[in-house]
Amino acid sequence: METTFNAWDVSNYGGPEVLKLVSRPVPAPTAGQVLIRICASAVSRADGMMRAGQPKFARLFLGLKRPRSGLVGTCFSGDVVAIGDKVTQYRVGDAVFGEAGLQFGANASHICVDEGGSILKKPDTVTYEEAATLFDGAMTSWHFLTRIADVQPAESVLILGGSGSLGTAAVQFAKALGTTVTASASARNSELLQSLGADHVVDYKTEDPLRRETTYDVVFDTLGISSFAAAKPALTKGGRFICPVLGLRLLRDMIVTGLFGSKKAKFAAAGMSKPAAHREELSEVLALMAKNRFSPVMDRTYPLADLVEAHRYVETGRKRGNVVVV
Repeated sequence: METTFNAWDVSNYGGPEVLKLVSRPVPAPTAGQVLIRICASAVSRADGMMRAGQPKFARLFLGLKRPRSGLVGTCFSGDVVAIGDKVTQYRVGDAVFGEAGLQFGANASHICVDEGGSILKKPDTVTYEEAATLFDGAMTSWHFLTRIADVQPAESVLILGGSGSLGTAAVQFAKALGTTVTASASARNSELLQSLGADHVVDYKTEDPLRRETTYDVVFDTLGISSFAAAKPALTKGGRFICPVLGLRLLRDMIVTGLFGSKKAKFAAAGMSKPAAHREELSEVLALMAKNRFSPVMDRTYPLADLVEAHRYVETGRKRGNVVVV
């Protein structure tokens, strides 16, 4: 068994160039932990924002002057290679996937996590690369559509940023929930989104999707590119604006609309839910995958050694679906 493992260190906030490849001793799992040899891990827009320490108030959780954890990466898949004395749910050899949370360290070759944490056994029908993305785009989109917006059949949903990891998942989920789906993206992604089930695709470069003669029950801003104020005229009575990127403006809108008006701005940090909630939501996502009603869209795969290049590509804003390192 290996005595050292590779990981990516982030000692300061900044661009992709602050990432440094390091070698560390392989940790021994405590009584309630499992040691996982990572096969694939996600590289998301959220990972880049945390590496850069943006938005700045997030540093209250990440570390005020520098990243507190020292490592990067949140979502992974791999094989259990060692277990603690009190572990009962997993055995050596089990294929699993999960989320490291604020522990970080998923962009590495090994990680130790609690057996009661945000991990699940990986079905044989799901690849390691696909599984590594599920706690990011898929779970977040499913959480916002079903738990936060409470999307109902026959409603109309607009997805802003339809071609990213959250967007491509949201299109499929909204369709599976029985809604009419409109998604915004560049023209080059129109065919992709239609293949995922979008009823309408709006080229945001030529048309503002919020200024069409159409109203929506839900506007899901997957990228934090709009606002409740901009979306409000396009919302039906009782309409909901949801966004996973929390800023001071969204926080204000949540408070105000919680007290006044029928149109609401809503947010909840999917990643901060309890592990039991994560496992429940991911089990629902896996059920949709088993019924061929959802499949993660995979864009690029990089070697772990090329994590810097993976971050640079994600920051171009041109990725379609998910990016992983293996």
